[in-house]
Amino acid sequence: MALAFDMDFDPAHGTAVEVAPHVRRITVNNPGPFTFHGTNTYLIGEQSLAIIDPGPEDDQHFEAVMLAVADRPVSHILVSHTHRDHSPLAQRLQQATGAVICAEGPHRPARPLRIGEINPLDASADTEFSPDRPLADSEIVEGDGWALRAVHTPGHTANHVAFALEGTGILFSADHVMAWATSIVAPPDGAMADYMASLDKLLVRDDRLYLPGHGGPVVQPAAFVRGLKAHRKMRERAVLERLKAGDRTIPDMVRVIYRDTDPRLHGAAALSVLAHLEDIVARGDASVDGDLGIDASFAPR
Repeated sequence: MALAFDMDFDPAHGTAVEVAPHVRRITVNNPGPFTFHGTNTYLIGEQSLAIIDPGPEDDQHFEAVMLAVADRPVSHILVSHTHRDHSPLAQRLQQATGAVICAEGPHRPARPLRIGEINPLDASADTEFSPDRPLADSEIVEGDGWALRAVHTPGHTANHVAFALEGTGILFSADHVMAWATSIVAPPDGAMADYMASLDKLLVRDDRLYLPGHGGPVVQPAAFVRGLKAHRKMRERAVLERLKAGDRTIPDMVRVIYRDTDPRLHGAAALSVLAHLEDIVARGDASVDGDLGIDASFAPR
């Protein structure tokens, strides 16, 4: 299928909006080129709650979440991954509620940094985060009338996890699958091979609705995920075509492949091309002169 993005989203910043039975969304007022209209925090349950993706350290968002919680107990805070627009508020919410913080694990790169390599994404990583309860793949967190299953989906980050609300067909897909844009896969935090494998993992599930970390719902998830796979394969072909056309550096490729993309996103686009090239080189379909990185020189095989 052709991949069609849904940009029609009213964030209703600071307001708890019911998006499914016993599920409410509060969107942080932190819009930007990588966050769309803001980060989505979800409250699950009625009598006793879980909070998914508490969001950034933001006073107004903290107050909005606590207003929506009212006087109900919060048993768990679940974090999909450790980017600063998703995880930092977990600590303050825990202090206010006593909830157990659950996540796959602390922040880490998808691969070891090479000698002399500087991680360009360090500023976006919540390196101080550590969960009380690390979650294994398929592990279930249970509360009052709800159960959430951890679905490990590395790719955007090494520790990315989605959460399936058992018995409903709803998957909180965080930044792995979003209706408004493709996920950023940027080494060394992310890895394209992991991301594609995680898409395949979702395709064998029978979820009927994704509620993502930014923007509105994905209402036909299987078809959309197939579209994401096709889109990534198209990008990979574009990279290989640029190599055959004589481009040897990532900036040269980005200027052509992403010529219609907001220039503010070209840095992220370069990292996405690097993610594709890491996968292409690992498969033996291209070669690299020296260390594989943004400044490397590539050639087709």
